[in-house]
Amino acid sequence: MDWKNVMMPLILFNVLCSGCKASPKETVLEDGRIQSDDSSDFVLLSEAVPDAILEIRYYSTYNFVGERIDGYEEPVALLTKEAAAALKEASDECISMGYRLKIYDAYRPQIAVDHFMRWALDTEDTRMKEYFYPELEKDVLFPQGYIAEHSGHSRGSTVDLTLFDMKTEKEADMGGTFDYFGELSHPDYTDITEEQYKNRMLLREVMLKHGFKPLDEEWWHFTLEDEPYPNTYFTFPVNSNSVK
Repeated sequence: MDWKNVMMPLILFNVLCSGCKASPKETVLEDGRIQSDDSSDFVLLSEAVPDAILEIRYYSTYNFVGERIDGYEEPVALLTKEAAAALKEASDECISMGYRLKIYDAYRPQIAVDHFMRWALDTEDTRMKEYFYPELEKDVLFPQGYIAEHSGHSRGSTVDLTLFDMKTEKEADMGGTFDYFGELSHPDYTDITEEQYKNRMLLREVMLKHGFKPLDEEWWHFTLEDEPYPNTYFTFPVNSNSVK
């Protein structure tokens, strides 16, 4: 047998496929949800919405857990192409009014949500309580829905954001901080100043105009109304290689 003729095609195959990604995997779970690692419909927000400012809280230690969250491997933001295109329109309108969008979080892998769940069940770990949930005991965060087993962020078309005032070079005052657990974070909370409420409504109006729907409990949270994956929860990590 001519082993040279047998081995050459195998060597050529290995060379060509050395940088290949594995085929996307999709799993239908018992409750009907789909779990997928297919990132082909996602884009980097820094490329799709270059004017947006990124402050990816779950890559840092300044978040309600107090440590970097599993799955956040780079301080980047990912969204589905459809959500990113709509956000670009919102960004352009904000710029015309003297603001830029500041992004705290976008796509969130399921492994990060699992990290939140482990943290929520560890009632002894309250290191960030005074900053993010001073009015609540930690053991109520899961029962009251502040932490959940699944997040709309994992579907890839949800974004957490605020306004950055280009004149003052500061975030617009929203009367409360991102990820604060409590009534203060409700968009329609009125026990704040007129300016703070006006800023919340400005962000809300722009996002609604460009196809996003708000969340009743969080002034910073918006999901694309016509999200392309309403029943799919993605698992790939947050890094730039995920969309290359």
